[in-house]
Amino acid sequence: MDSIKAIEALGALAQNTRLDVFKLLVRHEPAGLPAGEIAKRLQVPQNTMSSHLSILSHAGLVSSRRDSRLIIYRARLAEMNALIAFLLENCCSGDECTPLANQLERLCK
Repeated sequence: MDSIKAIEALGALAQNTRLDVFKLLVRHEPAGLPAGEIAKRLQVPQNTMSSHLSILSHAGLVSSRRDSRLIIYRARLAEMNALIAFLLENCCSGDECTPLANQLERLCK
């Protein structure tokens, strides 16, 4: 991941509703959720949710597919992994990384 993509992804997540959308979609992997269901669960008007989903999609953090009349959204976990790797790439070395490495290992089991 390059700096421009990382900034775009971080910017997309730097808003409460979009962060909530991403977290909701992660919890519903791999099936995903229809746009209307996302809006309903987060109590956000559908037209507003459409804008949030568009921003997340443009940043590469969510994907969508049509299923009849529904648009199903999914979190793009590979992109999130790439973003985390980008952030950690030059941040960790030596003993300073041990607490973070332990926490990541625990969370990823």
